Amino acid sequence: MIKSDFNNGLLNFIRNAPDPFHATASIAAMLRASGYAELDGAEAWNLKAGGRYFTARNESALIAFTVGTGDPVLSGIRMTGAHTDSPCLKVKPQPELFKNGYLLLGVEVYGGALFNPWFDRDLSLSGRVDFIDAQGQLDSCLVNLKKPIAIIPNLAIHLDREANQNRSVNPQQELMPLLLSLQAGEKFSLNDFLLTVIRDLPGRQNVQKVLSHELCFYDTQAPALVGLREQFIASARLDNLLSCYVCLQSLLSVQAAEDFNLTVFNDHEEVGSTSTSGADGPFLKSVLERMLAQVGEDAGAENFERMIRRSIFLSVDNAHGVHPNYSDKHDGNHGPILNGGPVLKINANQRYASNSHSAAFFRAICAQENVPVQSFVARTDMGCGSTIGPVTAASLGVDTVDIGVPTFAMHSIRELAGADDAFNLLKVISRYYSDRQLSL
Repeated sequence: MIKSDFNNGLLNFIRNAPDPFHATASIAAMLRASGYAELDGAEAWNLKAGGRYFTARNESALIAFTVGTGDPVLSGIRMTGAHTDSPCLKVKPQPELFKNGYLLLGVEVYGGALFNPWFDRDLSLSGRVDFIDAQGQLDSCLVNLKKPIAIIPNLAIHLDREANQNRSVNPQQELMPLLLSLQAGEKFSLNDFLLTVIRDLPGRQNVQKVLSHELCFYDTQAPALVGLREQFIASARLDNLLSCYVCLQSLLSVQAAEDFNLTVFNDHEEVGSTSTSGADGPFLKSVLERMLAQVGEDAGAENFERMIRRSIFLSVDNAHGVHPNYSDKHDGNHGPILNGGPVLKINANQRYASNSHSAAFFRAICAQENVPVQSFVARTDMGCGSTIGPVTAASLGVDTVDIGVPTFAMHSIRELAGADDAFNLLKVISRYYSDRQLSL
């Protein structure tokens, strides 16, 4: 794969994944197209050596894996992980607000979003809707309105003279998207509106009533290559759909079937990972246990531990690039540069799971691909974010390294990454999956 094709695929993937449900559906579609068989978590599995499989949970998280021809107790499993969720504005269950002749929708802030970039953006709505049909059966489907249906207008500076000096945003009062100018006496129900949207979908004409929804507002501006030389990628949800796409394409690039490889796409990382589909839930461990039970010599606790001790996990999530306008926010010796190569993330207080062994392993893989490595360590007087790395390492006991590409404006409605970095990380993770010469 050449870099331009990879980046175009990345931009297209992000554009079609405005929420975790659509991201997971897109990943599943690419896996099916590559010959991966879908497994139902509620049914018995019949795994075969050389097989390629995936299973989803909550329609927002997914694990894809290849079954090798040997025993995973002896070989271990090469694993990567990323997350499908991003900070956003989620619609409340009874969201309709009628003020001064306008319709607004009440929202909750999901994750650690930057508030100010949400103003004056053309917003659309996507997610999952649950309903009952004419036969009284419960069902659900994904919706994506795609077109701009809402906006959060800024207050004019004439009415807020201090806006450029000292502005804070009250999310309850000031982040409500505006949808309609209503006529006198006109009413609006979001559920009724969703009902008409769903009935326009193929095969959904018998939907009777909307019962619940998980909907996210998103910016309709498309991802793009930007800069005089198109050296940067500007997009919503680079954190962490960029990593999801890199992990997926790396797994798909492996042609040989003799090794055990896996990638997990967790949900709810931005809010702590504690859920059935999050890294602090049972999803990954249960898949590993079921895999071992079918293809290992013995599925007991001792052999599970032996398998894990021979396994490695790459936690792939974006890193903070040193911002040229705010370079003092970085440690002087640990300021990753966009297009300078993938980043090793290290934290003495275990906000990242990298240790000297796993970091050395990753550096060695990068050297094999002639890809430069950068490092990120937060300033000693500042905190840092975290990832699924420490959570996965703690729950499984697997050796883990936290890595990612450097970005600007993390958790903004539009983030920025280098056009070279994701492709270089693809080469490294593809090598990690396919080459077993190096081990911890």
